[in-house]
Amino acid sequence: MRVTQSMLTGNMLRNLSQSYERMGKYQEQLSTGKRITKPSDDPVVAMKGMEYRTDLTEVEQFKRNLSEVYSWMENSDAALDEAGQALHRIRELTVQASNDTYEEGQRSAIADEINQLRDHMISIANTKVAGKYIFNGTNTTNPPVATDGTVLTPLNNNTINIEVTKGIKLKTNIDQANVFSQTMFDDLKNLVSDLKSGGDINGYLDKIDTHMDKTVAERAELGARYNRVEMVQDRVAEQEVIANRILSDNEDADMERVIVDLKTQESIHRAALAAGSRIIQPTLMDFLR
Repeated sequence: MRVTQSMLTGNMLRNLSQSYERMGKYQEQLSTGKRITKPSDDPVVAMKGMEYRTDLTEVEQFKRNLSEVYSWMENSDAALDEAGQALHRIRELTVQASNDTYEEGQRSAIADEINQLRDHMISIANTKVAGKYIFNGTNTTNPPVATDGTVLTPLNNNTINIEVTKGIKLKTNIDQANVFSQTMFDDLKNLVSDLKSGGDINGYLDKIDTHMDKTVAERAELGARYNRVEMVQDRVAEQEVIANRILSDNEDADMERVIVDLKTQESIHRAALAAGSRIIQPTLMDFLR
């Protein structure tokens, strides 16, 4: 086969174009830090990257879910702490009022304070977090207790479960009926009424103790679930680190190798240019000058 000048020139230009393409690839890897920029660069890497990125997205969603769980539980714990303190104060006042030496005016003052504490219990029962009532089960748009202490019927006691890791859901809310029951609000209302009317209040101490025990038990159960959430959070954090490392190993470029490859390609390109300059023969016009 006869090799012509045009064939040599065509081959030279094609090789130079491929050399530019390889240098462009290395420069792009150097600037982006990634082995590939489009699936066609390496379909296997691209496919694995999609799977690994899906895993990472899932872990990040679990982290957001855990943040919401923490918000509910921490606000619930703070509310139960306030409720416990209020009941404890009510008990102290009831014990004081049980003293026969207390006059009608003193009992009336105690009744007023207990009534204020009852209103405080109502506000605690209607605690809102991010615009949601946390003590009304899944019915988060409506308050569980009316301003007069009437527990709205029916009290929504449905469980709120939030997925915190794959296949595992944790209960986020408390059993509010154990704490903010109609019986509790009625007992406090009757206590205030009997204090003002001079009635017998000795039987209320046992009732208050029962409400305090239920509040403490509910808070203890919440604390046990909170401890588990902390363990799950540690596990999710480890999963995030692993997922990021796997994704990085799959997609990130080896920068040291890329720099070496780029310098090598630059040397090859310069050699190709030098060889190409020898291929281009002088023309008639070069001799006529």
